[in-house]
Order: sequence, then structure tokens, then C-alpha cells
Amino acid sequence: MIKRNVLVLAGSMLLFAGAVRAQAKLVEKVTKTGSELVIPYEKYVLPNGLTVLVHEDHSDPVVHVDVTYHVGSAREEIGKSGFAHFFEHMMFQGSDHVADEQHFKLVQAAGGTLNGTTNQDRTNYFETVPSNQLEKMLWLESDRMGFLLDAVTQKKFEVQRSTVKNERGQNYDNRPYGLANETISRNLYPYGHPYSWMTIGYLEDLNRSNADDLKNFFLRWYGPNNATVSVGGDVKPAEVVKLVEKYFGSIPRGPEVTPVKVPAVVVDKDRYVSMVDNYARLPRFYYSLPTVPNYHPDMVALDCLAEILGQGKNSVLYQTAVKKQLALQATAFHSNSELAGEFEFDLVPAPGKSLADMEKLVRAAFDSFEVRGVTDEDITKFKGAQESQMINGLQSVSGKVSRLASYQTFTGNPNKIGEELSEIRKLTKEDVLRVYRQYIKGKGAVILSVVPKGQEQLVAAEPNYKIDSSNYSKPDYGYAGLKYNKAKDNFDRAKIPAAGPAPVVKVPAFWKKDAPNGLRIIGTENSEVPTVVVSLFIPGGHLTAANDLSKAGTASLFAAMMNEDTKDHSAEQISQELSKLGASLNVSSGLNGITFTVQTLKKNLDPVLTLLQERLFRPNFTEAAFNRIKNQRLQAFKQMKSQPAAIADAVFAKVNYGPNHVLGISQNGTEETVKNIELKDVENYYNNYITSQGARLVVVGDIKQAEAEAKMGFLKNLPNKKVTLAPVPPAQPVAKTQVYLVDVPKGAQTEFRVGYATGMKWDATGDYYRSVLANYALGGNFNSRLNLNLREDKGWTYGANSSFTGSQVGGEFRFAAGIRADATDSALFEIMKDVNKYVAEGPNAEEVAFMKDAIGQFDALRYETPAQKAQFISRVLEYNLPGNYTEQQNKILKTISREDLSKVAKKMIQPEKLNVLLVGDKAKVLEKVKKLGYEVVELDADGKRVGEKKEF
Repeated sequence: MIKRNVLVLAGSMLLFAGAVRAQAKLVEKVTKTGSELVIPYEKYVLPNGLTVLVHEDHSDPVVHVDVTYHVGSAREEIGKSGFAHFFEHMMFQGSDHVADEQHFKLVQAAGGTLNGTTNQDRTNYFETVPSNQLEKMLWLESDRMGFLLDAVTQKKFEVQRSTVKNERGQNYDNRPYGLANETISRNLYPYGHPYSWMTIGYLEDLNRSNADDLKNFFLRWYGPNNATVSVGGDVKPAEVVKLVEKYFGSIPRGPEVTPVKVPAVVVDKDRYVSMVDNYARLPRFYYSLPTVPNYHPDMVALDCLAEILGQGKNSVLYQTAVKKQLALQATAFHSNSELAGEFEFDLVPAPGKSLADMEKLVRAAFDSFEVRGVTDEDITKFKGAQESQMINGLQSVSGKVSRLASYQTFTGNPNKIGEELSEIRKLTKEDVLRVYRQYIKGKGAVILSVVPKGQEQLVAAEPNYKIDSSNYSKPDYGYAGLKYNKAKDNFDRAKIPAAGPAPVVKVPAFWKKDAPNGLRIIGTENSEVPTVVVSLFIPGGHLTAANDLSKAGTASLFAAMMNEDTKDHSAEQISQELSKLGASLNVSSGLNGITFTVQTLKKNLDPVLTLLQERLFRPNFTEAAFNRIKNQRLQAFKQMKSQPAAIADAVFAKVNYGPNHVLGISQNGTEETVKNIELKDVENYYNNYITSQGARLVVVGDIKQAEAEAKMGFLKNLPNKKVTLAPVPPAQPVAKTQVYLVDVPKGAQTEFRVGYATGMKWDATGDYYRSVLANYALGGNFNSRLNLNLREDKGWTYGANSSFTGSQVGGEFRFAAGIRADATDSALFEIMKDVNKYVAEGPNAEEVAFMKDAIGQFDALRYETPAQKAQFISRVLEYNLPGNYTEQQNKILKTISREDLSKVAKKMIQPEKLNVLLVGDKAKVLEKVKKLGYEVVELDADGKRVGEKKEF
């Protein structure tokens, strides 16, 4: 039972009278008294219109703060796109009482994480911090709500505009199919419709915008009456409300905000459109239809229809297109936003097939669906998966708070999770058939053909649609006469609130057991949500390729085959059963092993473990499945060679390790090595490497040790045999800093990879851990030297970082960033300058203190979710760590000195011996880089010297 009280605003409910002028009014309190799915909360409203939601949960010493403004790109207009997202960036650039570049620093120094996101309909800002840092977070958020505009300078504006351009280049312009959705939206929605452009906006609109435009956007939409502050976690509601009143109560109400109203989208007949993609290597087909807004009564049925038509191995498209190797990919999905929804099909043709063939496949799928109909199994499967997804989404306080904030923003009812679940549970087969007939069958669609440059003849049909802009009427959003009215406080807002007493952080208690057959087991009980996660690791993985590099990728292909048929059931049958149970079972390959991962509701653990046992002991390696997966892999390699970031990662490994080193080859192999793999190689992997020796089992969730051991007893049947992996040779040494260049013509950005193979293995308290600490100030956080210089000061990149990585067999030091193409040489100069200076001088005292605060207080956030708990105890088992190893780390952290960190940096980062890889437009990059004094070696996308067969 859900207990919901809607309160009359009596004087007894007015809290903390006299503290400030604004008193919050409690309007609703929802508590959980039964077994229904509910997120308890209290809801308040301040006189200035600010809505406040508080969720109390003392299970972890963590607090999540979310401020959601009901404004996104849907409040923009033609010629001024991208403002909502641009403004999200500006909200991190300081306010009257928060200095430039201090927002991230203050949150990270508090041991927290933070971010902001913008979509079509809302913008939100959020922090997760130890519970003693709550007041500081509310102070930060209130300062930028009420005291932002005087801190907005032209310089900040220009830098962040450049950063947004880089984000667009990295995420859209500079990647295959990155502009497909932009093209679909432009042709699906009427000219001027709020969804007819992407949230990121157009470059030309960003170029013509100015600081005054941005300030008007803030004044119009960023008032407290258009916002919801949501706080959840280890808090007491009365204390939260008192703080919200103090920091937000004096902020003046903004202009009134009324809902956006637009007509339903109608596509009267098929609209064929096309675009040439400079990065794509394979053509791609999209088929999009308009549907319904979020929370519409037909939304759930359309979601189910999308699953039946194009999600998973039981879907119509998988069976009719992918399994028959007519398409490499064929999916369908349904998405909903506040004003409209979209139903989309996405297909990549198999070699020899055209985009016109893909259109035929979609239409044939409709015919097959009409014959097939909707089954009871379809409905059961969909309901099971959706319920499980909802429950799993509540594993963290951030998940619960985010859901409350979204419900309040879009429906005014934070207590909507039960209603959503009820809508899912009452879904019928007839509902799904009805929405198919109403929204899909015979309806007009936007049919987009994306073709590689030079292959324009591959379009599904000649374009037949022209956008009509004649009926556009510019909206009047009320920007005229806006004034900036600052809040007036009765306290000193310039004083940063002090943190409360540090919370007590307890690492998860765990149990361990060594089985007679060599299997090592570790587990921890967690009853906050009724779920169980099981992870079985068996040694092997990519390192087995060291025995035969010509067949690298065998372990990865083996893992993919382990997700296919068993001797008892088809892959489709297993997939359907797992969905009905609301569970997942996946087999994956890693560097040094194969991992079987299970996630399930506790009530369904037994049948899910039966499926795990079947997958593990009774796989059926069929020629048909092998050929299909192998062909998909081969085509994927071709596509990867059009992605600068993927090229950079693959070639950088080859540069660091050389062509004849197992770590220099992708875990998926290469196009050449995968061609060499045969079905018998997969069978041999199973016969040679499935063993209990060195295997590790991790169990986390609502289950006790005795029960876990009993239910996992079938693992005693694992073959008890010793498996020896070939030793990993050292990486090739770097004689001197060398620049390598891979040409990506007309690339909007240059992908940087700078570093070398350290050979340093992961450790908890040794050289590796100290190296991570030493790198923190250089490139290990948002406020690091490299990121502040390249992103915040220069505006050349969306983000830059450096890091040490380590495993059981080795490690690397690596700087990575996507840099604006025309700034490549300047950025390389700045990177080397920063690295040289840091190595020569080490971190300064302020950076050391910041690092100690940030890492030392982050412990509170480490063990909240089942996945986090699993990661912690898995590492304990993998590296034979004591249960208190984090205490040992904290002792090192507290005592390590600036001099110690300087010595580590000097030893582990050698600027004169770095591999520098640039993946970008040779025409823009080559000569400028040479002028810096570097010799440049040109490589192709496979890492081979241009004009030679020699590899690195």
C-alpha cells in the first residue's frame, strides 16, 4: 500500500519561521507501507514557485542533489538553436560568489561527482556527494540560479561556444552517421517545430549568437518557478527544507512559463531523403514515423511493438533479416518526448544488399508481423523486462531522485512510478495490434538513405520531399523587457558553507570460500533491492592469442558464440525466457578471461541459474551462427576504420607494443586475423580453456552465503584442469618522442593519443596506486592542468585527460582528446609544455591538497549499488587483497607528500620518450606539426607505414 497525504497548508506545516522570509509549504507526503513499488518523498513549494522534493534513504552516507529546469531546445526558435545546451555549459563557469572554474573543483574536492544534461524538454544539473556536503551543494546550485549573469563575460562566452562546437564535432560531425538524426528530425517535423533541430544546435546559429542572447535565455527560463530541486539520500527532510529556504527562498520569481502546445505531427505520405556521409564506410537505412508524447496511453503498447518488431533475437527483423544474413543490423525502437514520439527502424545491409532491399525487408516485416500476430509470450516477456528495469533503476539514490524530478517536471506528480508499472501490467495483445494499425500500418514515413561518399547511387529511392518553410510563424517567447533582479539575502552568501562531520564509510562486508576444484568464491549480502548479480570469471580471454597471433579475436568470437544456441534450446528461446523472468545473462571476453554475468530479480534466481548452467555446459556451436557472427565482425572492422577515435585506439596500441605483441592487437582481432578463425577454433577454445582452476565467482545481492553456495553447486562440474597462458613479453621501448599521423581527410577534429606502455601492473598500494595519485593534477580530473588549458582556457576540445591504466599483465600512460583540427599544432605544443613543466616541477601545494580532499572523501560514493559492491569484492578476490586495503590506500593518501608525487611523476612520465599519435586531416595538420620540430611518420588506419608494409 502507498500512503499518500495531500496536506492542507496549516500553520503547523510552516517550517522554521523567522529564519528567512520564504517559508516552504508541505503539499504532499508519500510513504511506503506495503510491497508496492514506490519512492517515498515529501513535496514542498516555496512562495517564489520553486518545487522541492525530498527522499530520505539512510542506507548509504550519500546525497544526490538535482535541479531540473523545465526548458530545453524545444523553447528555441529557427535561427537560434542550441541555446539551451549552450547555457548548460555557461552554468559551470562561475557566478557572483563562485569563482571561475571553481564549480567542478568545489564538488570534486568534496569527494563528489557532478554533471549537467540538456534534452529537448529540460535541463538538469546534479551532484552526488558524501552526506556531510549537502549544504555546500545547495549553496552552489542556488548561486547560479540567482547570481549568474554578472559573472558571464564575453571571454567565457567565446570559450564555451568553442567548446560546444568541439562537442558537436566530436559527437556528431566527426563520426559515421552522426548527422542522421538531425536529418530525420528536419524532415519528420514541420519547419519551425521545436523538435525539428537537435539539442546541440547548428554551428551557424552558435556563430551568430551573442552574450545578450544568452542572458535573455537565462532571464526567461531559469526562474525558480520553472525549476524543481530534488534531494535524496542520507538526509532529514526538515533540515533539507531549512537549507533550501535559506539559499533559494530569496531568489525572485521569474516570468510565468506556460506549456508548449503544438499540433500532432502528420506525415501524409512517404518522404524519401538522403545524405552523403564523409565518414561512413557502409550505407545505412532509417525508416521513421511520428507517434505519441511521453505518458500517452498508447506509449507502452508502442514500446512493446518495437520490441516485437526489432529488439532481440526473437524479433521479427532479427529472424527475417539478420539471422538470414540479409542485413548486418536490423532494429526498431520507440522513443517519447514531451511533445511527440518517434518509431524508428534502423538497418545496415549485408554485403551485396542495397538500401532498397532494406526497405523491402521493413515492409516484409510488417507482413510477417500481421501473420504472426502478438503472442502471450510477447506480452509476458515485455512485462517482465520492464518491471525488472524499473526495479534496477532504483538501486542508487541518484536513480530514485532523477525519476522523482522527471515525474514532477513533466506531470506534476512525483508519485508516478506505480502508475507506470500499472500501465505496463494491464497491457494486452489487442493494445499492441491496435497501435500497429493506428500508427504504423500504411502510414507515411521519413525514409532516410545514408550513403558513403562516392556511393550516392545506393539510395533507396530518389529524394521526393522538400521542406516547406512558408508557414513558419516565429514564436514570441516573451524576451522583451526582461530585467535581472538579484536576490537580497540576510546572510553572507560569499561565505562557502563548511562541511558537516565526515560520514562513517563502511566497505561491504563479504564472505569467501575456496572450493575443492580450485574455484574461488566471494560474496556480499545486500537486501536494499530484491536482486542478485552473479559473475563467473574463467581465465583465458585475449591473452590466449599469444599462442597464435594469426587468430587473434578467437576468444571474443567464442564469447559471442556462447550467447547463441545450446544443445537444449535455441538462442531465441533462451532470450525469450530471460526476458519473461526480467533477467539478463551475458557471456563476454576480456583481456585475461571469459566472464558469465547474470542479473536477476531474487524471486527468479533458480530458473535463471538453470539457464546459466545450460549455457556453460551445453553450448551448441553451429556453422550458421558462426558464419553470421564472423561476417558481422568483418564488416564492423571496415566501419571502425571510418571512426577517428576507434582508429586512434587501435593504432596507438600497435605503436606502443608493435605488430607482434598480443597487447598490440585489439581483443576483437583484426580483419586479417578474424578471416583465419574457423569454427573448430571456437570448439577448441571451449575444450581447452573452460576450467575451474583459477576461476572466480562473485555473488552480490539479496542472498546469504549458505543459499548462494547451495544454488551455485553445479559449478563443481567445471573441468578441473590446469590452463597455462603464454607469458606476456615486455613492450618495445620508446627511444625518443615520435609523432605518428593517420590521415582522415576533412576531419573536423584530430584525435590525440600520447603516451607509452609502462609495463606497470595494477596494484592497490604500490607504484601503480602512487602513479594514479601523481597524475591527478596533470590530467586525472576536470580541473586538471591539461583539461583547464585545452578546454576551459583555449576552447579547443570537449575534454582532455591523462591516465595510468593497469592490469595483471601490464599498463600504460595515456593522454587522450579530440582537438579542433585547426588547433592541432598549437594543442600539441601546449600538451608537451604542460607535461614537461609538470614533470620538472611536480604538483603545487594547492593541487596536492585538492587531490587529497577529492580522493579521500570519494569513499562514501564507492559502495552504493550492487555493481559497485561487486566491483569491490571482485578486485579483492582477483588481486588477493586484504579486506581493509582501502584503509591502507587512505593512509598512503594522507601521508604522501608533494615531493613524493614529484618523484613518481618524474619516474613514470618521460616527455622525451612518448609516442604521439595524431588521427586527423593530413592537409591541415602535417606541415604545421613539422614546424614544431617533430619528424612525422605517416601510418594508415591499420598502423602500417604509408607506402610500406612495415608495422609498428
